[in-house]
Amino acid sequence: MEEIKENPTLQAADRCDVCGAQAYIRVEMEVGELLFCAHHGNANKEKLAPLMINWHDQSEDLNRR
Repeated sequence: MEEIKENPTLQAADRCDVCGAQAYIRVEMEVGELLFCAHHGNANKEKLAPLMINWHDQSEDLNRR
């Protein structure tokens, strides 16, 4: 049986690993994860594609504010 893993919601305290802004994107990799603001996540998505296991994007939350 496959284990279903839910992504916890990113919170205001979760910060972009590049610039320190609020993180809206979590990139899960085989070892560890990276957090990005919407800008840096989208800027690096193509480079990270071959390395990532999961791309969790909450950037739609930006339009709700």
